[in-house]
Amino acid sequence: MSRASFAMVQRTAVLLLVLSPGVLTAQDLGRVEFANSGAAAAQEPFLTGVLLLHSFEYERAAQAFRHAQEIDPDFALAYWGEAMTYNHPVWNQQDRAAARVALDRFPPEKRLATTLDFRERMYLDAIEILYGEGSKERRDTLYAEAMERLVDQYPDDAEAKAFYALALLGLSQGERNVPTYMRAAAVALEVFDRNPLHPGAAHYVIHSFDDPTHAPLGLTAARAYAKIAPDAPHAQHMTTHIFVAMGLWDDVVSQNTVASGAKPWRPGHYTSWLGYGYLQQGRFTDAENLLNEVWENLGEDPPPGRRAYLADMRAHFIVNTEQWDTPMLRAGVELADVDFWGSRGRDVFISFYAAIKRGEHVDRERAVAAMQAAQGDDRSTGILLLELQALLALENGQPDKALRLMREATQAEDTMPFEFGPPVVVKPSHELFGEILLDLGRASDAQQQFERALQLAPKRALALRGLGRAAAAAGDRRMAQRAYQTLLSIWHRADANMDVIVEAEKYLGAARVSERR
Repeated sequence: MSRASFAMVQRTAVLLLVLSPGVLTAQDLGRVEFANSGAAAAQEPFLTGVLLLHSFEYERAAQAFRHAQEIDPDFALAYWGEAMTYNHPVWNQQDRAAARVALDRFPPEKRLATTLDFRERMYLDAIEILYGEGSKERRDTLYAEAMERLVDQYPDDAEAKAFYALALLGLSQGERNVPTYMRAAAVALEVFDRNPLHPGAAHYVIHSFDDPTHAPLGLTAARAYAKIAPDAPHAQHMTTHIFVAMGLWDDVVSQNTVASGAKPWRPGHYTSWLGYGYLQQGRFTDAENLLNEVWENLGEDPPPGRRAYLADMRAHFIVNTEQWDTPMLRAGVELADVDFWGSRGRDVFISFYAAIKRGEHVDRERAVAAMQAAQGDDRSTGILLLELQALLALENGQPDKALRLMREATQAEDTMPFEFGPPVVVKPSHELFGEILLDLGRASDAQQQFERALQLAPKRALALRGLGRAAAAAGDRRMAQRAYQTLLSIWHRADANMDVIVEAEKYLGAARVSERR
């Protein structure tokens, strides 16, 4: 490469440096090696597409792959790459029709007339299986098996291993299957150890470990990924899958602030997680300002997903701030056409939950009917329905019924596959059960529920507060001190004059005086 062309490449939008065909370093996206038979001039956009694909920047990746196709119409893997952007295994999403359009622009008869090595043909054969005939679940399984064969045939192909790890993550159709996720982790870690700048390796390690039990195993990859791909907003956000699972709220806030990009901010995945991080830091004013900002920027005729995120942000805000009479409750969010991971159920639940907390009468039949209408086949809404019924039973002087319903709710939540991120059960059932038990004077039982809640959501502020109160009431001074100290540590930037801070400091001060006696 000439000195002049080297300088030209450096000035490209993502600061790319093409070293040789199939090898690319991007200061802002990471580093991959992907040998292929495409034209030298098409390497830069192709490898940029691969880097973006690994960071789930799908639209930008598709554009890069199409650019490679324009430069080299016979570049088979450029069509493979575009088709790959329509498969989102972790989210259980797949646009088979769009992928077929991309692949059909380079049909099998054209592939036979093109000089391809056996390895490249294995990539193409695998993606034909992915977008072939049959159910999605069956195609995902056969595709993973095809990628495993590719890895076995070419054990030094890091890209094959990375995409094989991703295929494994997609086998459970969007639900966490721990043994399969551990298989994916082993494959991704091998790539990460070999190339610490590989965005896909770091990304798939994080996805493999982003639950509270395994999250510490993904912390190194999370810390690395933010530096590997600073030009990929999803990479900045993705690190927080580990941070949320470990209750590292400062990191959750900082990384989702970066991921949210330039303002105006709208309701979305990154702003939703940012708002939840603020709430766990005790920064209620910042959370409220963010919610107001994204509400104002909702836009005309907003898509269902954006409205769903807005409703979810409101629900988490109300639950975690306990502002039961906030004006935000009176502003409508149209969710009739939304089918988005239980958003309608959360929205209905929060309206009745807040009313109960305000001391208002709630008609049981109307509340149950509204929740059932919003439920569909969403399991989290079913749990919220049990919680609502338990709260209504308490209001009607039926504590035994309420406790039975809450046991059902906690058992149901315990059987749900873990969902990364802010809890889909907007008022976690063990947390609510603990609050109910504490109000009924059963402090030891309440303490157990709060401890379980914190296993599922480490360092969640309301669960820490509940654990402090329950342990103090049960006479477990050591546990109460630990809970309150942890709460104060994560609330080091909390709003001034927070009642819970006063409560924690008062208890800890009294405990220190008692210990000195």
